[in-house]
Amino acid sequence: MKDLEDWAAVQRVYKQTGSIRRTASLLSISRNTVRRLLKLKTPPAYGREIYHSKLDEFKEQIIVWRCEPYLFNGTRIFRELKKKGYEGSIGPVYRFLRKVDEDAGRISSKATVRHESPPGDQAQFDWSEYSVDVYGREVKVYCFSMILAASRKKAVCFSLKADADAIYTAIQELFADLAGVTLELLVDNPKALVIENDPKSEEEIRYNPQALMLAKHLGTELNACPCYWPRKKGKIERPFDYISEQFIKGNRFADMEDLNRRGKEFVDAWCDEKHTTTQRIPNQHYLLEEKALLQPLPKSVYHVRPPVARKVSPDSFVHISGSSYSVPVRYVGKTVSFRLTYGFRIELYDKNGELFQTMEASDKKHGTLVNPEHYEPIAPRIPTSIPQIRRDFTQLYKNGERYLAAAGRRFDQPTHYARKIMELGDLYETDVLDYLIGVAVDEGKLDMRSFKALLREYNSGKREIGAGAGEAGSPGTPEDPQLTRDCSYYEDFAKEGYHAGTGK
Repeated sequence: MKDLEDWAAVQRVYKQTGSIRRTASLLSISRNTVRRLLKLKTPPAYGREIYHSKLDEFKEQIIVWRCEPYLFNGTRIFRELKKKGYEGSIGPVYRFLRKVDEDAGRISSKATVRHESPPGDQAQFDWSEYSVDVYGREVKVYCFSMILAASRKKAVCFSLKADADAIYTAIQELFADLAGVTLELLVDNPKALVIENDPKSEEEIRYNPQALMLAKHLGTELNACPCYWPRKKGKIERPFDYISEQFIKGNRFADMEDLNRRGKEFVDAWCDEKHTTTQRIPNQHYLLEEKALLQPLPKSVYHVRPPVARKVSPDSFVHISGSSYSVPVRYVGKTVSFRLTYGFRIELYDKNGELFQTMEASDKKHGTLVNPEHYEPIAPRIPTSIPQIRRDFTQLYKNGERYLAAAGRRFDQPTHYARKIMELGDLYETDVLDYLIGVAVDEGKLDMRSFKALLREYNSGKREIGAGAGEAGSPGTPEDPQLTRDCSYYEDFAKEGYHAGTGK
């Protein structure tokens, strides 16, 4: 192109100057260049230099990989080209792919035929990772989700792990939440489910044997979606963004069980809203047309590994991963077994394999979780702690303060007798005992032998409860002849107490 411009300039200037030296000086080029261009009677032809690319020999193969059935992305194509001897960088690959994708005669790889499954045919399963505020800190959790392809009814559960055990457990839990099993389960390609799914091979997909056993147990068939083709399971992919925006962000959860409970409530409420594609409410669509067509759930749960045995300690604890958990005292000394699922949920089984307790694992090492209900059969009905006896006795009985004060002047341990009186609460009403406590204080019958004598009088009808029963300082009514005393009684009682205290 430069030669063409120089030729035109030389021809024009030389006609004016008639001097090669002068022309070269005015155009700032060499005299030899002027001579060369003057010899050319016609303009020099423009010829573009052709550069060869390292990608040229692979372009046809790239087009094959970009189209059905492969639909490889640029990174995958670059990796496959390297295996075939391509020595260039990834940049030319992407530039060529843009030209291929812009080809007007080629249908875009994003073109998809929407498939609508009949009710009961297909469910789709997948999971996504979130950062969630649990236990008062940010925790990485996994949201397992399942959707019925026809009605779009969804179910979710959350886990601290995404290993094979968690995946198998989640599939069963989500089918249980949906109250039935579909004929087909569309899944992605994790090793827990799919060992090999090579689109270039004519061989069938190789599934994980444990996944096949799970499918047989449930009565469904696994269908792995094509690699690098997420739109195949678009129904299950899209809800994860909605869950993140509308449920995860800005919420805090006390523990994983709280997250699971509220997550299930959120998704169920979401299924009461009209779906933008079907223009139907998923819960209604499910109840009217799909639920009855689902296969029944199996009676048992499929597990890959057996539970781990533990012996219950004398204080009714099982020890798991450094933490202690109470169990009902009827299991003391017996061997139970446990299974940890989702990384947080502990399931305990008796010797017959029956599940008898579910609890959340401690989020701290060396933690101790106690359920007081487990100890109720052996728990003391009356406290044995002296301060607690005093508190309970004075709160339960209006005359309790008077009794402890009077008994404290006579006995070394007045709470011993107070506790014995409280043990009678299973046989007598509180008002009756409170009244007799007041009588015991007034009549100096503070020891248990004398107090039980008062009870016998009450049982035989010789002593009746007065109108002022239960009121401090009011053991009975003045009209009751059995409760009317001469003042000399109190003088004798005072003298008796004085002699008992001085020894004189």
